[in-house]
Amino acid sequence: MTTNTEAAWTAVADPSRRRILERLAEHPRTVAELTRELALSQPAISQHLKVLRAADIVAYTADGARHVYEVRPDGLAALRDDLDRFWRTALGNFRRITEEER
Repeated sequence: MTTNTEAAWTAVADPSRRRILERLAEHPRTVAELTRELALSQPAISQHLKVLRAADIVAYTADGARHVYEVRPDGLAALRDDLDRFWRTALGNFRRITEEER
């Protein structure tokens, strides 16, 4: 079973999904807006958004017949926490190595 963090890393591994995420980080957008801005079809955009939603990275609100997508800060926070953990481990290992060399 994958965790949400694992699903988030898998989701952002795709370059098209990262481009969508970059656009949504600027401000919320509809599928139609994303389709106009990116060289992807509407079905492709919808499929990528489905993956990003399943990973809890984006969410949408209904505005009439339209869905307006936006970044979920909590979803991105999980990725950031992972990166911070990797960075702390790397710095700790660097410190340990340099202290051993003294």
